[in-house]
Amino acid sequence: MTAPLEYPVEDQAAALDLLARWVEQGWLRSLDRALAAFLGQQCPEAAPTALLLAALASHQAGRGHVCLDLATLARDADTTLGLGPPAAGADEAEPARPAACLPARIDDLRAALETPLLAGSGGGTTPLVLEGPSQAPRLYLRRYREAEVAIAEAVTARSREPIGAHLEPERLRPWLDALFGPAPEGVDWQRVAAAMAAGSALTVITGGPGTGKTTTVVRLLALLQGVREREQPLRMALAAPTGKAAARLGGTVAAAVSELHLPEGGEAVRAELPTTVTTLHRLLGGRPDSRRFRFDAANPLPVDLLVVDEASMVDLELMADTLAALPPRARLVLLGDKDQLASVEAGAVLGELCHRAEGGHYTPVTTTWLEAATGTPIPAEYGDPAGMALDQRVVQLRHSHRFGAQSGIGRLAAAVNRGDAAEAGALLDSELPDLAHQRPGSPEGIARLAAEALAPLLEQVAAWPTDADETERDTRAETLLAGLRDFQLLAAVRQGPWGVEGLNQRVEATLSARGLLAPEGEWYAGRPVIVTRNDPGLGLANGDVGLALPGESGLRVAFPAPEGGVRWVSPARLEAVETVFAMTVHKAQGSEFRHAALVLPEQGAPVLTRELVYTAITRAAARFTLLEGARGILAGAVEEQVQRTSGLRERLDEE
Repeated sequence: MTAPLEYPVEDQAAALDLLARWVEQGWLRSLDRALAAFLGQQCPEAAPTALLLAALASHQAGRGHVCLDLATLARDADTTLGLGPPAAGADEAEPARPAACLPARIDDLRAALETPLLAGSGGGTTPLVLEGPSQAPRLYLRRYREAEVAIAEAVTARSREPIGAHLEPERLRPWLDALFGPAPEGVDWQRVAAAMAAGSALTVITGGPGTGKTTTVVRLLALLQGVREREQPLRMALAAPTGKAAARLGGTVAAAVSELHLPEGGEAVRAELPTTVTTLHRLLGGRPDSRRFRFDAANPLPVDLLVVDEASMVDLELMADTLAALPPRARLVLLGDKDQLASVEAGAVLGELCHRAEGGHYTPVTTTWLEAATGTPIPAEYGDPAGMALDQRVVQLRHSHRFGAQSGIGRLAAAVNRGDAAEAGALLDSELPDLAHQRPGSPEGIARLAAEALAPLLEQVAAWPTDADETERDTRAETLLAGLRDFQLLAAVRQGPWGVEGLNQRVEATLSARGLLAPEGEWYAGRPVIVTRNDPGLGLANGDVGLALPGESGLRVAFPAPEGGVRWVSPARLEAVETVFAMTVHKAQGSEFRHAALVLPEQGAPVLTRELVYTAITRAAARFTLLEGARGILAGAVEEQVQRTSGLRERLDEE
């Protein structure tokens, strides 16, 4: 057997051979090695360590990091890259691990990247960019560095003017009083958020479940239309990262618009408010097989206001594209829960924008304007004479209307969010009516629980009238699609008996054994599916959920249409879908289910974090069940926080 390589790796061929073995071990993706091989071809003079670093920077991007932190890499390469300890007997079976093949000095890492055609300091066209302080350098793939810089510049430009620079606060009071009711004695953060949006080019509204983010945004839409200075209505657009999130927001917005309390003479505003929601990809004009959009800086969106819901799911590059496509004079409102999981792709933009939201940090200028506009005092604890420009654009909603003081779901989410594993476990075991806990569970038991919960829905599918007319068919399909939100099995991992793939197979088999399904191949009536890749040709987006239903001419799949109603698609045209009796917690973001059940595997995994558990809990509207594979898995997850590496916060703090 070839002896394991150790630092220094002799040449490019040896580096690529080592990367190939890391791919075989599952430590890297094939894509990461392919990038290193390409860069080696383009830069024959590049040091072998530089190729290793390029592959690792790509690897980190695949894990959601914007860049590779060379200081932490030098200190503990294996942990930085998410590798666990060596397996038993690994000395003979494994190749040399990254920690053994990389220099332990930052200066040596920097020196390895001193190839002008390979790595630069910012400007130019080098594929790699090395930035940051000499003792804490960050290595970027250029596309991520450019996206990060673009976001920082756009946010800074939109935060530069003082709040309300062109709007007298007194103009807002009649509208705020009508929309939110008379000013309360204490602070109403929804009211503050609406006023902030009226006086700012950028507003970031964050808050946990039930804090009224959607209610607030509908009222601020009416507020902005009501106090506009021009005769024509403002052009407003509502968007979300996924089809599910868009559909959910659309239904909520339509209902909220009809229930708005408007000031005397303001009824005409109701008809000027948007009630449909699209995905960001659709809004920007996504093109098949391309990362570019139809709308960009040269061809901006025709909007005066853009609201993006579930902004925690928006990755770095999509946020940069959104900001680039927004006209300079248009307002942007970002809504989201900063404590949820960040996007699947690289970046945690909302979290970076909101990292000081808890403390407010409002300057006297901001506080004075907000108090004049809202009629309520801003508590002194949220003031800060040295508050940064971005702080004046961020507001945190702090009161949950969904979960009362006695709500088990709300108390559990709060305990998990503050990292209190003992309190979380005690709540789950306290027999509260909206919480349940099974440990240790089994995949078979989980499948039986899911089958029991899904039985009513599938009985309706079995009674589907194939000869129904179009109107009845659409109405029934809408009811069944809504029924999919009554129960959802959520998994932390994809593979294995405790993962999405194994659970979907087991649930399908259990339902089939009970006579609730009749699988005859890949497609069958009652199969729920989730779209895994945007399909502009069909008008479907990643995350859209549909249900296969019988018809006179065979199966068709019903999806909620963005404009309301149902969109029918032939199964033969669906190229990127998966069965979704169980879905990952990441895929569940932007959704709400009456009953959500989280499956934690019997062994720990890097994906098991506080943010994942919190996100799963907050998908539940009425009941949450934890299905734990072994004791201690929940506690380990709650104690582990996601730390995504980027330079965005530093760039914003420098402004």
